[in-house]
Amino acid sequence: MKNYFFLVLFVTLFSTQQNAQSQEANARIADSIYSDHLKEQRNFWIKLPENYNPSIAEKYPVVYILDGFSLENTLNVVYENYYGHYLPPMILVGISNSTHRTRDLTPTQIKMRRGSAMDEETGGADNLTQFIEKELIPYIDSKYASSPYRTLIGHSYAGLFAVNIMLNHTPLFKNYIAIDPSIEWDNQYILNQAKEKFKTESFEGVSLYMSLAAEQLHMLDEKVTLSNVMEDTSEFTLFPRSILEFSQVAESNKKNGLHFSMDVYPEDLHGTVPLPSIRDGLVFLFEWFQFKHPQLYNNPETTVAEIEALLNKQEEIYTSHLGYKTPPMVEELFNGYGYMNLQMGQPEKAYLFFKMNIDYYPNSANGYDSMAEYYESQNNFSEALKYVTKAYELNNSDYYKERVEKLKEKN
Repeated sequence: MKNYFFLVLFVTLFSTQQNAQSQEANARIADSIYSDHLKEQRNFWIKLPENYNPSIAEKYPVVYILDGFSLENTLNVVYENYYGHYLPPMILVGISNSTHRTRDLTPTQIKMRRGSAMDEETGGADNLTQFIEKELIPYIDSKYASSPYRTLIGHSYAGLFAVNIMLNHTPLFKNYIAIDPSIEWDNQYILNQAKEKFKTESFEGVSLYMSLAAEQLHMLDEKVTLSNVMEDTSEFTLFPRSILEFSQVAESNKKNGLHFSMDVYPEDLHGTVPLPSIRDGLVFLFEWFQFKHPQLYNNPETTVAEIEALLNKQEEIYTSHLGYKTPPMVEELFNGYGYMNLQMGQPEKAYLFFKMNIDYYPNSANGYDSMAEYYESQNNFSEALKYVTKAYELNNSDYYKERVEKLKEKN
C-alpha cells in the first residue's frame, strides 16, 4: 500500500501524520482487578501500540501513568505525536486514583498539613506500591507482550509517589517522571530520604525527570521569583523550594549513577504543567531512541552499504537499552524510506528498506504489498504477484484481493 512522503518533510511529518491517524483506530481497553493489598477493585485502561501482534515474539516497553483517567488524553497526545522518531512503540497503562487518592499516594501518615488538620486518610503508598508490583504488573505481563522496560509517570501527590518508589523500590521501573511533585510532604520526608540515599546507594541504569510549575511560586506575593524563592522561608514557598532543593541534591550526587534532568516551566500552573512535562520527560528518557542521522538517510549520495551500517548501529543502540533484540526502525519508517527512494530513482535502496521491513515485521500485509510495488516498478510482475498474494494471505481484504486479480492479468 503506497505511503508517499516528500523528501525534506518526511522525518518531521512522519509521526504527526501517519501515526496520529493510525492510533485513532486503536481501541482503549478498560479493565480492573481486585487488589488484596488495597482491599478494593482497581480500574485501569490499556492502549496497545500500532501493529501490536500477540502471536509474535516482539516485546514492548510499558508506560504506567497514575491519575490515568484524568491524564489519559494528555499522554495520548504526546505519544501519538512523538511515536516513531522520538518514542518506541509502547504499551500504555492508566491507573485510576479517583478514590482514596491522598491515602494511596502519600508515604507517611500525618495529622496536620499547611497549618490545618488533615481530614483525609494518609500514608498508604506502600499498599499501592504492593498492588502495582505484585498484582498489576504481573497481570499486564501475563496478558500482553510487555517487557521489563517500564516507565512510571505521576503528577503532584502521584509525583511524590513516583519519587518514593524510585528511592525505595528502585528496580521496579527504569524511568520515572515526577511532575510538580509534592516533595514538601511531611516536613520534606522524601527529600530527606533522598539526601541520604543518593550518598550511599546506586541508581545506575535509572532515569528521573522532574518538573516545576513556576507561574505562581508564592500564592500571596508576586515578588517571589525563581531568583529569590530559596530565600523565602514561609510555608507558601515550601512546595517549590523542596523541588528545587531535590534537584540540587540529585545534581550534586552524580556518582550514584542516576540519570537526572529537571525543567522549570515559568508560564505554567500546577494544573497545566503535565502536558509539557510528559512531552519533555518522555523525550529526555528516550533520548537514546531518537532517530540518528536522518540527513544521511535522505542524502542520495549515501550508499546502500552505509545505510546498512547505520541501521545496524541503530539496532545495537535499541537492543542495548531495552535488553532484547529490537528493530532499528518502526515499520512505517522502513516503508516510507522505501517509497522515498523509489521516487528518487534509487531502487537498490528502496529494495533494502522494503526487504528489511519484511524481515523485521514478517506479519505485516502492508510490508509485502510495498515489496510488490517495488517489483512492479521494475516490471517484474511475477515477483509482484507473489508478494501481493502473501499480503492477501495475511489480510483477507478486498484491497489485496483486487491487487492479486490485477497482477494476475499482467502475468
